[in-house]
Amino acid sequence: MTLPPTGPLSDLKVVEMGTLIAGPFCGQILGDFGADVVKIEDPKTGDPMRQWGRSLPKGLSPWWPVIGRNKRSLALDLRTPEGRDLAVSLIDRADVLIENFRPGTLEKWGMGYEILSARNPRLIMARVSGFGQTGPYAERAGYGLIGEAMGGLRYVTGEPDRPPARAGISIGDSLTALHAVMGITMALHHRARTGQGQMIDAALYESVLSVMENLVTEYDLTSYVRERAGAILPGIAPSNVYPCREDEMILIGGNGDTVFARLAQTMGRSELATDPKFATHAARGMNQAELDLIIADWTRTWNLADLLVLLEEKGIPAGRMFRAPDMLTDPQYLARDAIVETDHPVFGKVKMQNTFPKMSETPGAIRWPGPELGEHSRAVLAEAGMSESAIKDLFARGITTEP
Repeated sequence: MTLPPTGPLSDLKVVEMGTLIAGPFCGQILGDFGADVVKIEDPKTGDPMRQWGRSLPKGLSPWWPVIGRNKRSLALDLRTPEGRDLAVSLIDRADVLIENFRPGTLEKWGMGYEILSARNPRLIMARVSGFGQTGPYAERAGYGLIGEAMGGLRYVTGEPDRPPARAGISIGDSLTALHAVMGITMALHHRARTGQGQMIDAALYESVLSVMENLVTEYDLTSYVRERAGAILPGIAPSNVYPCREDEMILIGGNGDTVFARLAQTMGRSELATDPKFATHAARGMNQAELDLIIADWTRTWNLADLLVLLEEKGIPAGRMFRAPDMLTDPQYLARDAIVETDHPVFGKVKMQNTFPKMSETPGAIRWPGPELGEHSRAVLAEAGMSESAIKDLFARGITTEP
């Protein structure tokens, strides 16, 4: 079942030409807030996200219902002149084009920004790539792990005595998608004033670099190279994960002077707040390891649930380490509908994260999960003005397909 578009972007027509994560996640966000996103996919293989990661019945991925949600799937062979001509005709009517091919691919197909914008001056074209559209690295393969390393994130992630670790999710791709969405919304504002579209060049390594705080400035001014520090922020204490009974863990952030005084009193160790080694922010940072051992000796005498209640009563920031099962039962998640359920034709009821951020007047919505490959081919081509006989001819020649 598909629901009509709602949300602040419900008047936008978006064409998504891309695979895997960065480009499609950008399209997911726009679709979540009402845009009509037509996803162009290879008729034979579709987006690899359909099979990415852990496979479920029929070889389907549990990721596809999320990243493909709220999109219409048009199977179209862009390697053929007819397929490219059809794509261009859709882009002529679109507000936004998202693409994450290797730079130069669309130009080889005669679909570069200069050509497309000459046909549709209002077009906003978001180009997502590993290294951007220019520079000596532009045409290199730009996978997420490379961009995360180049942007500085990988080197500072993990324990100091081990090689760099990954974040546990494809954070570089997701950050790039979010930057592309920001660029699109800013470009829409500019277009509303001028009537003119523009190109957005979202590079993976730059999107990672943008969230690296003062890493470069710190080195420039002090010659300090930030290193891996595991679960702590060097010099910020206490702020760490601590053991509880039954192998459970708790996060405690008590680095402010007044908060630390409350924590010390709660621990029955009020003297820590006046001890010269721990009395000030700077002193606690210099004696971070010793302080963490003292706190850990205390927390491991508690079970997690009771300790969380106690620290909340005392106004001390603390929390559990959330996994998927915790999210499905947590009262804050439930109160804000952070996880919602949608119907899937194969999996049945499927739970996934809701649309964010929450908006008071024009909220987003999940209208349907990721569609079947080519599920909307016939409808999209008909809307583009093609006759039924012409559509049948495209099906017969394999330029487009449907389930």
